[in-house]
Amino acid sequence: MNPTKPLLLALHFLSEEHRAQMGELLQVIYAPSPAERAAAVAEHGAQVQVVLTVGAVGLTAAEMDRMPQLQLICALGAGYEMVDVAHARQRGVVVANGAGTNDDCVADHALGLLLAAVRGIPRLDALTRQGVWREAIPLPPNVSGRRLGLLGLGTIGRKIARRAEGFDIEVGYHNRSPREGVGYRYFDQLQALAEWADFLVVATPGGAATRHLVNAPVLEALGPRGVLVNIARGSVVDTAALALALREGRLGAAGLDVYESEPQPPADLIGLPNVVLTPHVAGWSPEAVQRSVNQFLANVKGHYSGQGVVAPV
Repeated sequence: MNPTKPLLLALHFLSEEHRAQMGELLQVIYAPSPAERAAAVAEHGAQVQVVLTVGAVGLTAAEMDRMPQLQLICALGAGYEMVDVAHARQRGVVVANGAGTNDDCVADHALGLLLAAVRGIPRLDALTRQGVWREAIPLPPNVSGRRLGLLGLGTIGRKIARRAEGFDIEVGYHNRSPREGVGYRYFDQLQALAEWADFLVVATPGGAATRHLVNAPVLEALGPRGVLVNIARGSVVDTAALALALREGRLGAAGLDVYESEPQPPADLIGLPNVVLTPHVAGWSPEAVQRSVNQFLANVKGHYSGQGVVAPV
């Protein structure tokens, strides 16, 4: 160990290159699996000063209390729902995140899932490989000229909305309150938004406050030609209700990047032909991940220089 460098405990997957980049500034303890995490906290907790995690992995109050020298907790992405922020603040520990580093990547992926789900692109690909030609296939519907409802109009939601406008799609949204300076139609009830929309895109934070916001009544309101896209957190959607609606034809299709079961695939959805699945990669691209790592290091430098983190929570 180099006593001149703060000790970092990294709890999420990092490439060797990014670990090396962090190693220029910090001593790195890399513990991405649950077993490695428990062992690292037990062995190095007393010396850890910085923790790097992600929203779905988090950091518990009990773990923090095993780190008496802890000064800084950073989430690599924007989400931090599983970090006990209240306990961190009680301890005087600074919390920062990667807000803004992968917004474009997530918005791009959301539109990709929407296009794939509405047009049935994975199924069309499979049929083409089987030698099935277009006359034997039901016509896939337009994406353009439809209505898109956004559950959440933060930075990512706005970027999704701007991309949707490029397809001549009308945009509405549901938040706890209307956004100032926004021309999109506001709905104060999610179910009303779902009744209005052809497509519903989930772009809200995870955590207890948003768990199963998209439930059976919301899916029923979206209807048999409706399409659900989720690039937020799996916990926001009731998976059992979603699977049943898709199986019974009460919802048209879904495009999902996140799941309640992750990292395990969603067993109830695997066999359904009207679902497009990706493995929580909406925010992952070489450019986005590098920006996230750069912002993490900027947070560390800001904290230790006394200037403050660049993305405080």
